[in-house]
Amino acid sequence: MEGISIAKLLIIGALIVLLFGTNKLRSLGGDLGSAIKGFKKAMSEDDTSAKRTPAADEKPVEQVVHKD
Repeated sequence: MEGISIAKLLIIGALIVLLFGTNKLRSLGGDLGSAIKGFKKAMSEDDTSAKRTPAADEKPVEQVVHKD
């Protein structure tokens, strides 16, 4: 077993196109692309908000001294 060759990948691709059709694959690709863009946007917004206000959420810690 040598692995997956280019010819095998082309045959698999042709079968997928025959099963689903080009319109279905095009809409699936568009949906996947928009999902990835939304994920990247949410990650960048989360990073900027985390960098902007890390100290605002922290409360000062009070030290308690016990006298024995």
